[in-house]
Amino acid sequence: MGMMDQEDEEKMGMARLEAARRALRAGVETSRALTRALGRSGTKLEEIQARLPAMEASVRPIRAPRDALEGAGGNIDRAVAPAAAVLKVFDAVHGLEPPLLASSAVADDLPGYLAVMSRLEEALRFLGDNCGLASQWLADIVEYLGERSLADPRFVSDLADALSDLKSPSDCLDGGLLTAALDILEVEFRRLLVEHSAPLAMREPNSSSDPGSITAPRIPASAVHKLGLILDRLAANGRVGACTAAYADARGDTVSASLRALGLDYLQDLAEDAQALSPSVERWGRHLEFTVRHLLEAERKLCVAVFERRPEAVSSCFAEIASRAGILEFLKFGRAVCDARKDPIKLLRLLDVFNSLSKLRMDFNRLFGGKACVEIQTRTRELVKKVVDGSVEIFEELLVQVELQRNMPPPTDGGVPRIVSFVAKYCNQLLADPYRSVLTQVLVIHRSWRKETFNDKMLVDALLNIVKALEANFEAWSKAYEDVTLSYLFMMNTHWHFFKHLKGTKMGEILGDEWLREHEQYKDYYSAVFLRESWGTLAPLLSREGIILFSKGRATARDLVKQRLKSFNANFDEMYQKQSAWIISDRDLQQKTCHLVVQAIVPVYRSFMQNYGPLVDQQDASANKYVKFTAEGLDKMLSTLFLPKPRRAGSFQIKHSNGKITSAMTGLYRSTSTLK
Repeated sequence: MGMMDQEDEEKMGMARLEAARRALRAGVETSRALTRALGRSGTKLEEIQARLPAMEASVRPIRAPRDALEGAGGNIDRAVAPAAAVLKVFDAVHGLEPPLLASSAVADDLPGYLAVMSRLEEALRFLGDNCGLASQWLADIVEYLGERSLADPRFVSDLADALSDLKSPSDCLDGGLLTAALDILEVEFRRLLVEHSAPLAMREPNSSSDPGSITAPRIPASAVHKLGLILDRLAANGRVGACTAAYADARGDTVSASLRALGLDYLQDLAEDAQALSPSVERWGRHLEFTVRHLLEAERKLCVAVFERRPEAVSSCFAEIASRAGILEFLKFGRAVCDARKDPIKLLRLLDVFNSLSKLRMDFNRLFGGKACVEIQTRTRELVKKVVDGSVEIFEELLVQVELQRNMPPPTDGGVPRIVSFVAKYCNQLLADPYRSVLTQVLVIHRSWRKETFNDKMLVDALLNIVKALEANFEAWSKAYEDVTLSYLFMMNTHWHFFKHLKGTKMGEILGDEWLREHEQYKDYYSAVFLRESWGTLAPLLSREGIILFSKGRATARDLVKQRLKSFNANFDEMYQKQSAWIISDRDLQQKTCHLVVQAIVPVYRSFMQNYGPLVDQQDASANKYVKFTAEGLDKMLSTLFLPKPRRAGSFQIKHSNGKITSAMTGLYRSTSTLK
């Protein structure tokens, strides 16, 4: 019984402990909950405390005087209305972004694109005119609220700062939309140019009347119209420079590529020899005329069509295209001709250059007359002056150089000096078109610079003096020969050449028939003297005098025949050997002279041999010493005398006034084959 009571008491004690533990745990949880609740309450209190100033500011207008509040309402309405209009335009600007930034919009519908762009520009003008004013009005009302403490000071301060930024000038009211649209227009401008600026397929022009296959640049009127529309918009936004640069790049490269097909590498040829430049000068003249009158003329018209309302852009753009076309390289080549070594061939080439420039003078003035082409104008004037000065200098030295030739040795073969052929043909060239008029024009210009006059008659007189100075050289040259017979051959050759190459020419007409006949008579005279003093001396060696054919005098006759044949053979061999090195330049004169020589020798020899040849016993071993020729053999030998042989270039030398001597091929006189 007692044990049961003890167990019951223990159970009751454990139950009480368990109840106490639960009560303690419940108390701890309640304490924690209270702690958390207190924590949340503290945060809310802090939030309430933080919001109290704002709440105080919000109720401040309620505490403000009634008349101040009533005045603020009207001011706020007046300031907000313009700002709302500005914001509405801003929204409209943003609405234009999709059509303006679409990649294919400008190519697909340029007028539509430009219309949208016009709306954007109009909106930007409105914003530019009104945004600052609306911002100022808002700033004024903010200042009004601040001064009267009708709003939170911090709010007022922040709003004032924001409005101050809005009042500052800005180029990006559209967020860069206009700039992007203008960039797209520039790209389209370049695309249209590139699409229609492919190099033209060209061929070499044969003459100024054959301009090759080129006509005006192949840009359709529709494309030109589009380029003009784009240019108007870009120019209105200050982008003319970008347009001219793009245009000059496209068209300049096109013209340059087109000209390369003509093969203009020779423009870099800076040879010092005018003769070496001669073929290039002829091409240069054709290509320069072709470039100026066809290519650049067409490009100028195209420039005017595209930049129609902007003449200053036309000039600058065309100047760049002309530069790309190599107009300065053409002028540089002309300068190279001026810098070549001085000789008569150079005078012809300088006159060719002047003639080309003179024909293009009006074209140059029209195309390159603007300020943008000042470098082309300057280079052209410099070239013309060098051409005129160089031409006159050479022309005025011609007479002096001909006179200096008087002391030069004549050809050793008795042929015609190259200077005779050269001067005859050269003077005729200067008297013929186009050189006569061009040289006269050059001399007139040069004399005008010195306040002097010049005319065509003065040119003719100057050339006559050159020819007469050359004529005076003949006698001096003939006296230089040690062999007088050779001097006769030389005079015969030279007078006949002079007569034949001047008869029927401009110079021959000026000199007159009487003057020409004198040279023909001189030829006949020296021909007769030459034959008499040379081959004419052989026939008397075969004289029949003293030869008696009767029986008692046969031995004596044989000795006389042998003696006379021996003398004839010796003299013939000597004369033939010597004159085999001589020449007669004119084929007809050579044949006629040989015929006269044959007639002077062969009939006499044939008759002598027919009559006295039998006296020389052909069985005698010594017969070959006396009978060396047959009549037919002599005929053949004599008929081949005086044939011209190839002559070395530069057989004449040029003596300069300073005493120096140079080769004829690099000095004043050249072979007639060098003349064109």
